[in-house]
Amino acid sequence: MTVPKRLLLVHPKASLPWLFEAAVRQGIDLVVIPRPGDPMGTPPPGVVEILDIDAEDVESVLAAHAHTPFDGVLTPYEATVPLVAELAERMSLPGLSKEAALNARDKRRMRAALAESGCHTPGFVRLGGPDEEADFSALTFPVVVKPANGLSSIGVTRVDTPAELPRAMAEVWEISGRLLDEDVELSGLVVEEYLDGPEYAVECLVVDGTVHVLCIGYKGFPQGPYFEEEVYIAPVRLEQAVEDAVVQEVVRGHRGLGITTGATHSELRLCADGRRPFLLEIGARFGGSGASHYMAEGASGVDFAGEAFRIAVGLPPQGLAGTKPDGLAPAVGVAANYIVQCGGQGVITEITGMAEVAADPRVDQVIEMLHPGDVVRPYPDFTGYPAFVLSRHDDYESAEELHDFIAATVTISYRPEEEGR
Repeated sequence: MTVPKRLLLVHPKASLPWLFEAAVRQGIDLVVIPRPGDPMGTPPPGVVEILDIDAEDVESVLAAHAHTPFDGVLTPYEATVPLVAELAERMSLPGLSKEAALNARDKRRMRAALAESGCHTPGFVRLGGPDEEADFSALTFPVVVKPANGLSSIGVTRVDTPAELPRAMAEVWEISGRLLDEDVELSGLVVEEYLDGPEYAVECLVVDGTVHVLCIGYKGFPQGPYFEEEVYIAPVRLEQAVEDAVVQEVVRGHRGLGITTGATHSELRLCADGRRPFLLEIGARFGGSGASHYMAEGASGVDFAGEAFRIAVGLPPQGLAGTKPDGLAPAVGVAANYIVQCGGQGVITEITGMAEVAADPRVDQVIEMLHPGDVVRPYPDFTGYPAFVLSRHDDYESAEELHDFIAATVTISYRPEEEGR
């Protein structure tokens, strides 16, 4: 009888199902270290053990490994990528190098590495903090200010003129320090030229340094000043030459950062009349705490999370025969994620229309994340998104039609936060 492989999964989001379902499909036992502030409660399917330890306490993790060895370690959580690279190295398990993990985590390092690798890169300036003196004269405004090690677009702000930049940098620093998770300590800022073009996401699986591009999806055209997400549909229709350019740029970016294994989520913009890709970032983890699995599987048919788990525990991938090394997988369908916007501020009193949306036969799943009673504060504070609406379609137009229906159906009502105290 074959003993199941044991995968240490660090800081998954307990309410999102895709990674747990993948473990069951692959027959892999999950040992979970919960994310601080997100207790696991009843173990989801696939979880055989919950470790009540701090993942930052490396010696405790190593002691757990010595007691009952893990076959792999993985995280879907951006902030934990460098820690997991260290754990993999200390336990002699498959994983990223520490340098690659830091390149993918710190946007200052990422910008420099992408530029050195020959990727299309906006002008940028790297800073240790908002008060550090720097020369911005070579930048073309507008620019975007980002926390170097931020999460979920928290603090990312467009600035239109040089005169506004000092105040904006101070505001980004303050807001990011307040809203980022407790285990994320700000490391610096990046100021980079704003890229004026539509946004796309690219889901990849990297095996022994070979990049398998599973899908390219449309992410809308957010123009700031804050960059809230609203839509994700994959695959998107692009001219062949543009599609080839996107794939080449993404592969080049992985090489530049040193990412040789695992799941990645890249974001880019198409500029120069929609023909030249500029990478915004490459995350060395699943996008959306696993939501990218839904998109990649629906678009390509590849078990994205399952294959990443296999790679993490040292098993060969099973479902990549139809994909091209350093190329784009053939499309098998269309997947979509409509990201419901807050559309207001205050205390949520009612969310209407979600039942009608959930009952639509085109909808696979609705994941609600904000509820009546939750407080939504105005941007640049970032509260989160009320819901994801996930769907699969035969064609791109059907996804757009559903998104129009959702936008017209879901409404969120508020009262001022001070009322009823």
